[in-house]
Amino acid sequence: MKLYSYFRSSAAYRVRIALNLKELPCDIVPVHLIKHGGEQLSPMYRQLNPSGQVPTMVDEDSSQDRAVLTQSLAIIEYLEEMYPHVALLPKAPLDRAFVRSIALMIACDIHPINNLRVLRYLKRDLKLEEDAKNAWYRHWCVLGLTALEATLAADPRVGKFCFGDTPTVADCCLVPQIFNAKRQECDLSAFPTLTRINDHCLQLDAFIMAAPENQIDAEI
Repeated sequence: MKLYSYFRSSAAYRVRIALNLKELPCDIVPVHLIKHGGEQLSPMYRQLNPSGQVPTMVDEDSSQDRAVLTQSLAIIEYLEEMYPHVALLPKAPLDRAFVRSIALMIACDIHPINNLRVLRYLKRDLKLEEDAKNAWYRHWCVLGLTALEATLAADPRVGKFCFGDTPTVADCCLVPQIFNAKRQECDLSAFPTLTRINDHCLQLDAFIMAAPENQIDAEI
């Protein structure tokens, strides 16, 4: 398998965590989102992924000759179905729906508004100053994390992780989002449940190895 990835992309970060949790070997192919005008926008990469985003996964060992997958949660669901030896979703339908809902709160409600191309549009096209752009980021990020904190803090199924004491796809999504929030200097003091889960995850090798600073394309 190959994963086209950018070290700071939270979507690619999710998939890297899932691959590590499942102990699946994968070659990382760096795609720099800023250099050369954004390598994800090159004609060669867009032939692979027309949306011009990361991650993209290519699985040469699939039941088909060559599987090309896009969208981080779709890739993780594929890995869950193809390689179920380490489960990232619980067994019961209601619990699976709960875990998916947490993942989607992050991937659909928080992340898209703070995506690089949105922030770039705010600055380049709408001419927002850097401080105003960062305030935009923090507003939507904190709004989403507030809802997420309330959801997890009130649910008895939450344990060391977002669901119980075993990592799931929800944790694959949470850790990259908290990384982004810290990078943008969001105040996380109002989110004790999220920070507790994040801190516990970051003690595990699967999360450590997936971290942006540990990627082959990491920029110091």
